[in-house]
Amino acid sequence: MKSGEWGIGNRESVPARSVSPGRMLLPDSRRAQRGFSLLEVLGALALMALLLLGVYSGVRTATRSVRSGSAAVERLDQLRSTQQFMRQELAQVQAVPQGRDQNGDSIYFTGDAQSMRFVAPLPGYLGKLGPQLQEWKLVSNGKGGSRLEVRFALLPPDGSDAKPLGEPEVLMDDVRDGHFSYRTPDLPDQAGSWQATWPDPRLLPRVVRVELKLDGLHDWPRLDAPLRIDAAAGQQMDLLRGLRRQPVTR
Repeated sequence: MKSGEWGIGNRESVPARSVSPGRMLLPDSRRAQRGFSLLEVLGALALMALLLLGVYSGVRTATRSVRSGSAAVERLDQLRSTQQFMRQELAQVQAVPQGRDQNGDSIYFTGDAQSMRFVAPLPGYLGKLGPQLQEWKLVSNGKGGSRLEVRFALLPPDGSDAKPLGEPEVLMDDVRDGHFSYRTPDLPDQAGSWQATWPDPRLLPRVVRVELKLDGLHDWPRLDAPLRIDAAAGQQMDLLRGLRRQPVTR
């Protein structure tokens, strides 16, 4: 057997790879590392967008829930404070004349289905101004509904016209429908009846009823407010005004 048949003495020489000094020869698997493909990057961005959208939706829903709850609480507080104020003021109605009719009779109370007028003191430090003429009225709110307003006016002791105090105050807004009614005093042989319009301004009703229908989640509980009348104070004020109107004789 010749020495070149088994490739022992007749091997072709293979040129050696040249390696620069200080540099190691790395395997092909590490030298051939590649980055993310465009499809993988787009998929990751899509997943991140979906995650952010879910977080935003959750935050937005929570914010709406908080706002809705706050609005409901404020509406309920307004309803309670309005009913408390109306009940308190009607309980303090005084038999103080707010004017006189054509016959010279004193007018103590006027009312119909949409408004009422009476004299009562205000609560707290505002009561230092004395009894005030109050007018409660349902007026249009410009949105297809109504609002309940109250207007205050001072009654001068000389019997002149009442002087308004500022602009009307809104007691309740977003009223879909509403009306006032008045119960007449009981007679010995007959119970009082409810009237849509108070028939005699020289007298005071026994009970005032306020019925409203509100927009929203909360309903207006029907308010029946009895009047506790201080007749002595009214007669004294009426007598004082009558004396001041009389001419002075010498």
